[in-house]
Amino acid sequence: MGSTGTVLRELRGAQKSAKGVSLYSRYVNRPAGRVLAAGAYRAGLTPNQVTLISALSTYAALAAVALVEPSWTLGLAVYAALAIGFAFDSADGQLARLTGRGGPDGEWLDHVVDCGKLVLVHTAVLISFYRFGELPSDAWLLLPLGFQLAAVVTFCAGLLREQLGKAAAATAPAAPGTAPASRVRAVALLPADYGVFCLVFLLLGAPGAFRAGYAVLAVVHTLFLAAFLTKWFRELRALRPG
Repeated sequence: MGSTGTVLRELRGAQKSAKGVSLYSRYVNRPAGRVLAAGAYRAGLTPNQVTLISALSTYAALAAVALVEPSWTLGLAVYAALAIGFAFDSADGQLARLTGRGGPDGEWLDHVVDCGKLVLVHTAVLISFYRFGELPSDAWLLLPLGFQLAAVVTFCAGLLREQLGKAAAATAPAAPGTAPASRVRAVALLPADYGVFCLVFLLLGAPGAFRAGYAVLAVVHTLFLAAFLTKWFRELRALRPG
């Protein structure tokens, strides 16, 4: 087993493409995941065990949102646990590519954990609003449901786009090389990045500010959903056999 420095160098060479990735994921989450993957490798953990660590950190934070009265201390703890869980979510794939121990079971487990996370994060906010929110109107209880719908549809539609695109590419002539990752696109994708979304929980100590920030992100994610659906539909339509 090589030194941590050697492992980190190997991990840098086993990164996925930066295309379609926001600045946060490229410069914060993936590097953090690389360090965690190196530590997991040195500890002898498997990629699936790293995925479960990610789930434990994330789901514990979401349980706290639902069950504990909001405060600045809670907000800091929740954000830290969500950010760590997200970094471990990157680490599992990096570890799998480094060790060659990835497989359909690991990819499936990773997607299951991610799907559960997207459902639970907005469910936790809904419960917190109901239990502790002192809302100006009961209509605010609809906001987490709408945000949840946008998040889950984006996630599922993105997975389907990827899988259907791969199936079509397998029977189509080889496409020309793809364009390099765009920095402008990486900046534009920041509002839709899960790591950026997690920052809103730092406002849990100020309920009004949290609601406002959460509402803005809900609108932004809904707009991104509309843009993504349009883009993915056109891309898949272009893959129709002639």
